[in-house]
Amino acid sequence: MKTKTNKSNSNWILRLALVGLCLQFSILNSQFSICSAQPKRSRVQQAQQQQQTQQQQQANAQGNTQGMTQRMRIQYPTALDMPEDVVWRRDIYREINLDDDPNSGLYFPVEPVGKQLNLFTYVFKLALNGYIPVYEYRLDGNEVLEASAKVDMKTVLDNYHIFYEEKNGKLTVDNSDIPSAEVKMYYLKESAYYDQANSSFHIKVQAFCPVMLREDDFGGESAKYPLFWVKYTDVEPFLSRQSVRTSDKNDAAMMNLDDYFTLNKYKGTIYKTTNSLGKTLAQIAGNDSTKLSAEQKRIEAELEAFRNNIFGDKAKRDSLDSIANTDPKLLKAQAKQKRQSRTRTARTKSSSSSSSGGSSAPRVSVRRERH
Repeated sequence: MKTKTNKSNSNWILRLALVGLCLQFSILNSQFSICSAQPKRSRVQQAQQQQQTQQQQQANAQGNTQGMTQRMRIQYPTALDMPEDVVWRRDIYREINLDDDPNSGLYFPVEPVGKQLNLFTYVFKLALNGYIPVYEYRLDGNEVLEASAKVDMKTVLDNYHIFYEEKNGKLTVDNSDIPSAEVKMYYLKESAYYDQANSSFHIKVQAFCPVMLREDDFGGESAKYPLFWVKYTDVEPFLSRQSVRTSDKNDAAMMNLDDYFTLNKYKGTIYKTTNSLGKTLAQIAGNDSTKLSAEQKRIEAELEAFRNNIFGDKAKRDSLDSIANTDPKLLKAQAKQKRQSRTRTARTKSSSSSSSGGSSAPRVSVRRERH
């Protein structure tokens, strides 16, 4: 009896296994038929979608290597670039001296104190770690913010004798070796423009260049060494996470670097404007300090006048007399109104005088006596 029972059980197991194999075969057959029945057009679309996905992944990987992940772009959105179709624009190059009070916050602290860094140390670390690209400073002083003008940080370190260590292809520079104490100046390019889309005037920073001041061996005047150009839109998301002091009398007066540049809190003298000759103001003035100062004041006055008179002269706009002078009809109406008022005044005076002079009899008052 046991032998028959075991045989029946084994037969039952074999039947179940055969049924399972048949089901798997039928499923594979149906999938194969579906794939073979798929039209050629849909297969091409799937291939295109896979190719687009791969390209997107490569773009994201490239963005990650530059330190700009999608999460960072969302968390720290950047401001809009200057429109290309503006009706008025003027590019100004300024020399930002960190010894001036409005700019001194960019120099403090010289060496990192906890998480507090000055502008150059912060930008230097970002460029060294590959988060932002830097562009070469050309001899003519004009910036070229394109891929062809990118410069490697190792080249910068070698050219300006900045000590570094290289391990496994990664560059490291100690905080004490970062020449932030020598960077006491910046070249800054800004664009003043009128945006006709919303009828507003803006001054937007386009790029800046840290400049080292190094004395020679003979103790003469410090020589200027422009290091590299930094495109403002590249570093803008990071500047919103670093603060700067805005007052020497109040340690709690802090502002993030992005707001500092966006609100134009810096102060600098103009050393060049975009012109067809490509000359600086010093070249135009013939190295005459008096002419140079006069030229700088003239350009500043032109910018201020354009900003204040976008919608016309404010003094004339607020003056009723000037409006009357520009409108002959209104001037005639005001003259007519004055003549009518004079006529009414004259009639009132004449009527009052005639009524007072017509009754010559004296007034008699009667006193009532009490009996």
